[in-house]
Amino acid sequence: MDTFDLIIIGTGSGNSILTSDFDDWNVAIVERDVFGGTCLNRGCIPSKMFVYASDMAEAARNSGHLGVDSQVNAIRWDDITQRVFGLIDPIAADGEDYRRGLDNVTVFAADARFTGPKELQVGDTTITSDTIVLAAGARPFVPDLAGLADVDYDTSATIMRVAEVPPRLTVLGGGFIACEMAHIFGGLGSEVTIINRSNHLLRPEDESVSEAFTKIYSERFDVRLGNAPVGASQADDGTITVELANDDRVDSDRLLVATGRTPNGAQLGVDKTGVELDQSGYVVTDEHFRTAVPGIWALGDITTSFQLKHTANAETRVVAHNIINPDDLQTVDYSGVPHAVFAAPQIAAVGATEQSLRAAGTPYISAIKEYGATAYGWAMDDKTSFCKLLADPETRLLLGAHIMGPQASSLIQQLIQGMQFGQTVDEMARGQLYIHPALSEVVENALLEL
Repeated sequence: MDTFDLIIIGTGSGNSILTSDFDDWNVAIVERDVFGGTCLNRGCIPSKMFVYASDMAEAARNSGHLGVDSQVNAIRWDDITQRVFGLIDPIAADGEDYRRGLDNVTVFAADARFTGPKELQVGDTTITSDTIVLAAGARPFVPDLAGLADVDYDTSATIMRVAEVPPRLTVLGGGFIACEMAHIFGGLGSEVTIINRSNHLLRPEDESVSEAFTKIYSERFDVRLGNAPVGASQADDGTITVELANDDRVDSDRLLVATGRTPNGAQLGVDKTGVELDQSGYVVTDEHFRTAVPGIWALGDITTSFQLKHTANAETRVVAHNIINPDDLQTVDYSGVPHAVFAAPQIAAVGATEQSLRAAGTPYISAIKEYGATAYGWAMDDKTSFCKLLADPETRLLLGAHIMGPQASSLIQQLIQGMQFGQTVDEMARGQLYIHPALSEVVENALLEL
């Protein structure tokens, strides 16, 4: 058995644990896939590169209302994928090479599973350490659907590396991954069908956003809502058929299963070492990211349904500090965790939704300001985008912010900062000058509306 000072399982955010404080530690890094984790290789980074290409194609197709007649002459899928992965794959390889080149780091490129208290089987080797960080992330959730195991389906881990844009693509799911991928492939030429159990897409979003987004996507794609898939099959010619509960069926050339993600804790066999999992399979930690086993820490997607790189990065910084400074433990402030959906339209949000405030009986005031009511939104001839704000009527503090439209993920940052630093909506509205006629005036006008 090989003994180390520190074992890190997973090289997404976990790879960043190794600050200079660990230069004299004997470290083992375990990674069963490529370095960099989901974000770099199968998530945030490549998907947004594809999103941008789709954005450009959609802009070319839909500029006629501005008096600009344009068209997409060709989608060079090979060139798009070579650009994306030609940039990303070397980063992953270089990251692994760098770690392997360090005298104090041993990289194990193998699957891992606990066999006992702080004992980890990695390939043919058993390793142990008093200090272990679980940062093994999550994987696509695949539902128990009749016949699906016999179908050549895709998940978010594979769909971006297909050989060609499928003429017909069926997407199972209505969350952010499903909606982003529908935009990518729809913009790049696929005929997209979305099948979703719920009657709305992006159901966790604020009800105003979810309703408006569902309407836009229903006009753009073939969206089958409130209808559960009951079976799937694949013909000899490769055609994939999804059967629906209402006896309808959808045929396509590829099937994307985008029905959520599931944490990897159980796959690691953490029960063998005493680490606890909650009912959803997430590793249980305290506010300092300590598990039930002293010396074993956990962070990122393996611990939380947030599934966000920016929260995982914040957790990584705290865990790295806490391991070195056990008498000065830090936490992460989750009071204002923002997120964005890079679909078309783009969505960004922070804080409470209107339906959650209503369900909790929390008093609130609200305001909605359309992009088209501001100078730049008017210049864009935008008729669907908006900024919605929710605030406490007594304290005048912002409770939630929801933006749907171009640049939403950037426009919301000021509101995130205002919430975190305790500014009232009045201070955010009047405490600084807004550039005219920038699109940021939609935020200013929504604040003034409150």
